[in-house]
Amino acid sequence: MIIVFTGKGKGKSTSAIGQGVRAIGQGKKVLMIQFIKSKEFFSGEDKAVKKFSRKFRLIKSGKGFVGIMGDKLSRNIHQKAAKKALEKAKKAILSKKFDLIILDEVNVALSLRLIKLKDVLKVINLSLKGKDIILTGRGAGKELIKRADLATEFKEIKHPFKKGRVAKQGLEF
Repeated sequence: MIIVFTGKGKGKSTSAIGQGVRAIGQGKKVLMIQFIKSKEFFSGEDKAVKKFSRKFRLIKSGKGFVGIMGDKLSRNIHQKAAKKALEKAKKAILSKKFDLIILDEVNVALSLRLIKLKDVLKVINLSLKGKDIILTGRGAGKELIKRADLATEFKEIKHPFKKGRVAKQGLEF
């Protein structure tokens, strides 16, 4: 099954992790590949998935937030990282190691044109081998949503950032 979590609301990655926990509960193995978040960006899920280390693996493949939050890396570096993440996804789908593969923030990598839609579609179409795939991130395009078996749009109604509050540890990272 191909699942897309998109939209401007909070909770897309968190929902994907929740699906991963559900899969673990059913004896499945999960891989989450993060396309934007880097090893330097520590978040709550880093610690949490270590507790599931035999069943839930997290790979941070990104180089950080692209063009924001003090990013000084070249676009080329971000593109190479996103392409490597997609290659890791392809290998994971073709392997027999994981039942659920989460491509976290892949929609953002697509909207920033770090990777091409045709390449992502080729990779997710490999899921016919029995793998479930979740694609997260804002801005999922119509073609990706059309390809999905299930798509959910997260809508922001209210967010504390608009009042100048910073991200809260344990809830937003």
